[in-house]
Amino acid sequence: MKKIAIIGASAFQNPLILKAKEKGYETHVFAWKANDVGEKTADVFHDISIVEKEKILEVCQAEGISGICTIGSDLATLPVSYVAEKMGLPGNSVACSQTATNKYAMRQAFKKAGDPIPGFMEGDAETKPDQVKLNYPLIVKPTDRSGSRGVTKIKGPEELEAAIGAALADSFEKKVMIEEFANGKEYSVEYISVHGCHHFLAMTEKITTGAPHFIETGHNEPAPVSKPVLDRVKTVVNHALSTLDITEGASHTELKIDQDGTIKIIEIGGRMGGDCIGSHLVPASTGYDFVGMVVDIACGHPPDFTIHGTPSPVAIRFIFNGEDLDRCRKMMAEHPKQMIATQLPDTLGDHPVTDSSTRYGFYIYRKVYGSR
Repeated sequence: MKKIAIIGASAFQNPLILKAKEKGYETHVFAWKANDVGEKTADVFHDISIVEKEKILEVCQAEGISGICTIGSDLATLPVSYVAEKMGLPGNSVACSQTATNKYAMRQAFKKAGDPIPGFMEGDAETKPDQVKLNYPLIVKPTDRSGSRGVTKIKGPEELEAAIGAALADSFEKKVMIEEFANGKEYSVEYISVHGCHHFLAMTEKITTGAPHFIETGHNEPAPVSKPVLDRVKTVVNHALSTLDITEGASHTELKIDQDGTIKIIEIGGRMGGDCIGSHLVPASTGYDFVGMVVDIACGHPPDFTIHGTPSPVAIRFIFNGEDLDRCRKMMAEHPKQMIATQLPDTLGDHPVTDSSTRYGFYIYRKVYGSR
């Protein structure tokens, strides 16, 4: 039996593990032992941190894996690229993944290539307001994290120090990105790439808490945009993916479009979007087996663009409080056939939702019966 390595064992990685098993691969899953679902669904679980790329490589070489992949995790793309490059397997280069997981390096690449981005600069604990030559309001975020961690919108110089402190607390390298706030609605765009050829799959409308932290409360797919807007988005994203030298597998682009139709790229991940976008929303709204494509490409096979089932508009909503949980339970009771997947808490805790990782759960449903 052919073997595949999967980096990460969380619930968001589990669809990848199950899909690889469905395709006949023996799954070797790498992560810290933390009682995650992937530890149980994997054929073989390796209690190795995803940052220990040399140890992961040693195991992969010994096992003779046919491919290596991950979904929905920026940090996991680094060992994926490292092992793939060392073993001659399909994957993005280490240089590509290093750029795509550092917001400042990414922006520098975009600026050099002429991709549309907000004004930006790098900062750290020593950065003072008089050094910031950007137009307020600004967004301050860690250079090397995702999932809304450490993100703050500030209106003036007096808020800069606190925002930098919050971002530094979440940053691994203790650096922050300071960027001009881009006006407009937020969207994400999912692509699959093969040998440097980029294929559009879906565009998603993002819903957030808004300022100051912009934590995702939900997503709608497909995004309600006109064909001319979608065509311009595809042109922008195609160019930006080539700028980052993303050549193999999934990618997740976040961007904003203002009332004048101006597009600004916020960032691009060389992996499938999290929040169940790639694993659940794309297959339901398009019929594409996105996760299956990731497995196929990682193992050197062409992706299958067959449309499965009957595509329809879908949405995901996240649980922040009791009202959200009640809304979900009401939908489950009144329209059970709408529901695609749920991950709900037994009880709500008392911790505040400060980023994507502290939300209490989610529910995914088909957008019928006039649902929002």
